Amino acid sequence: MKGSVAELLEPHFFLFLGKGLLLTLQIAAIAIALSFVFGTLLGIARYSGHPVLGRIAAVYVEAVRNVPMLLLILFARFVSRLSPVQAGIAAMTIFTAAVIAEIVRGGLNAVDRGQWEAARSQGFTYVQTLRHIVLPQALRRMIPPLLSQFTTAIKDTSYVWVVGVEELTGKGMIILGQYGSTAQFFAIFGLIGAVYFAINFLLSQFARGQEQRLRAAGVS
Repeated sequence: MKGSVAELLEPHFFLFLGKGLLLTLQIAAIAIALSFVFGTLLGIARYSGHPVLGRIAAVYVEAVRNVPMLLLILFARFVSRLSPVQAGIAAMTIFTAAVIAEIVRGGLNAVDRGQWEAARSQGFTYVQTLRHIVLPQALRRMIPPLLSQFTTAIKDTSYVWVVGVEELTGKGMIILGQYGSTAQFFAIFGLIGAVYFAINFLLSQFARGQEQRLRAAGVS
């Protein structure tokens, strides 16, 4: 029956959405990896209190965190020469790195200052102390909020369809352009929402488990 949900039960529709899901996960994985590296460096720079690097990191974080993700995506696509996928990854990296920088800074601040003094007394340099003593302890504390932010990053991939990226949401919009009844609208986006929920629920459960494990180990 035309306009019914039954029209959307063909295998090729699920394959079509599956390809979009794969691209969604690829974009999220690359953006998360890049933003983790970039955000960690920003967080360390801000934590260090360096008069130049610390100020640059602070300005970057405050500026980016107060700009909508969608605006960054549009800017990356139409101002640069990047492809739609590259623009999406670049914008997500820029935005997510600013959030991760604050998580890293908070994790570093949570490490007792006595760790620095003990390391200095043993002849460790600033970089050695940070790398071998302080940062590993901070990372254990940062696992739950980092995983939470990674969950947000996966959801944020849905924004990139506005610049023509055919990820999961983009694929749904294409299907909706051909099958546009009210029932089909709810079916398509209900399915897409369920996929996002399943992925992020599993990740959030993992994050909650890590948080409970750290709390049981006495790491707060």
